Amino acid sequence: MENERGDLVDLYVPRKCSATNRIITAKDHAAVQISVGRVDENGRYTGENQVYALSGFVRAMGESDDCVNRLAQKDGFLKGVWSASR
Repeated sequence: MENERGDLVDLYVPRKCSATNRIITAKDHAAVQISVGRVDENGRYTGENQVYALSGFVRAMGESDDCVNRLAQKDGFLKGVWSASR
């Protein structure tokens, strides 16, 4: 919810899983959020990062490693790592 100035005033804003687009509920204690920092050509941190949120459902299936590889390759962090059948 927003107030009249446009500020978010909700106490809890749910996140969505980056891999499945499911809403991560407040009771999902197995969910994780990973921030991957961007670096320049010299390997120095630029101050920017990409955030990946993974639900407990994905982690329970044992697919979190594959999902992080797929998402990181899509965002340009990895090259040629993820190659599943389409």
